[in-house]
Amino acid sequence: MNIPDDAFYALLIQALQQREGETLQRTLYHALRQAILEGQLRPLSRLPGSRAIAQQLMLSRNTINAALDQLATEGYLLRDRQGSQVATLPQTAASEMPAQTSVDLPPHLAQLPPGTRRDSPTLAFTPGMPAVNYFPLPLWRRLLDRVLREEGSLLLGYGDSAGEPSLRMAIARHLALSRGIDCDASQIAITEGAREGLNLCTQLLSERGQMAWLEDPGYFGARSAFVSAGLAFQGLPVDDEGMRFPPAASPSPRLIFTSPSHQYPLGTLMSAARRLALLERARQEDAWIIEDDYDSEFRYSGVPIPAMLGMVPNAPVVYLGTFSKTLFPSLRIGFMVMPKALALSVQPAIDSLLRGGHRVEQRALALFIEEGHYARHLASMRRLYRKRQGQLRAALQQELTVPHHISAGEGGMHLTVKVPGVDDGRVVDLARQFQLAPAALSRFYLDPSQGETGFVLGYGNTSASRFVAGIRTLNRLIVQTQRERG
Repeated sequence: MNIPDDAFYALLIQALQQREGETLQRTLYHALRQAILEGQLRPLSRLPGSRAIAQQLMLSRNTINAALDQLATEGYLLRDRQGSQVATLPQTAASEMPAQTSVDLPPHLAQLPPGTRRDSPTLAFTPGMPAVNYFPLPLWRRLLDRVLREEGSLLLGYGDSAGEPSLRMAIARHLALSRGIDCDASQIAITEGAREGLNLCTQLLSERGQMAWLEDPGYFGARSAFVSAGLAFQGLPVDDEGMRFPPAASPSPRLIFTSPSHQYPLGTLMSAARRLALLERARQEDAWIIEDDYDSEFRYSGVPIPAMLGMVPNAPVVYLGTFSKTLFPSLRIGFMVMPKALALSVQPAIDSLLRGGHRVEQRALALFIEEGHYARHLASMRRLYRKRQGQLRAALQQELTVPHHISAGEGGMHLTVKVPGVDDGRVVDLARQFQLAPAALSRFYLDPSQGETGFVLGYGNTSASRFVAGIRTLNRLIVQTQRERG
């Protein structure tokens, strides 16, 4: 051994005296492991026998052997009939690793949009957050209990990679009635929210380096998915009829992401003429349209707008839906609907990429839909959100004194208020001090410095009693920042 017996035992005795809640075995293990890594116990040096160590420390020999055996299992010691010998390890020990002040990440990650803070409890005016306190939690708990009682351990395996058949059938029936989509369960895959559906589309339908179109301003998640997949992307402007696409494209897009029924964040509805033109353009370019239908269930005037997937036969459209906006975000259940030919072609890939799971929640959600609870909940939320939107408009008219314009707003859970020339990012940062969390409109643009300014005000999970005070505070912060800028 390379250190005297006295020093060896002193090392172990000190460790035993300083142990805090650890077992004797783990204390000895950590002390010897650290001594080996730091070079106090050099390679090929021999340790005293376990009997001698046990006698010196007045511990059980079993305790000593358990610590030595664990070190041998992990490769720090070599044990044989002759005793224990320190193994030869690479020269750079853990204690010699240089401290890192920064880490170089792959360059493409710089293209990711800023992350979105998810506060709990939710701050006022947070976009995209439904009225979770109105969700029928006792009913949901009964459905979960019923599923577990009736099927129990049968649901503890992975299940179908595309999701529970009962839920896919329930979704298909709901979409036929509410969105004009004629599909069956084989065309539906259950995902962990719309974001996973987006990622799945990039994996199934594109190759690195291909071109993707997305709305500008638009949903952060689309940009994140395209960056992660290594796609090039081009932002297309949005007007009162929705996405405006160029007359000619070079290179041709492979994927086209759009939210035609309620554009996020501007709230516009894509006109029928432009939808049909986009479908024809996708056919000409051999492209796939990813239709994000995130909150179309909440439309407050007229009948629901049919989805693009149901407009023409064999449309090159993958439809994405989510229950995060209609029920509650932590449910993390979304779905994608594919044309029949595509669904058949990608089934082997889906079996490889997805693993199923969340089976109890999926079975409970299927019951929630089939027994009519979902339709009743949607109707109740439409009434609530319609009322809240009217109350928010009244609060804006009363309290927002700076020049502004409300964009669209025929449905959904947010209003976008354009305020020209305001430093919306600064206002949003200040607003958090007052428990307000509107989103800055400029940050939805690929180039925020070139985008319109204003605020995306969520009212889904914000009580109307907070509107007047909240808008008054927001107005004060806008005026304050304008003064700061001169």
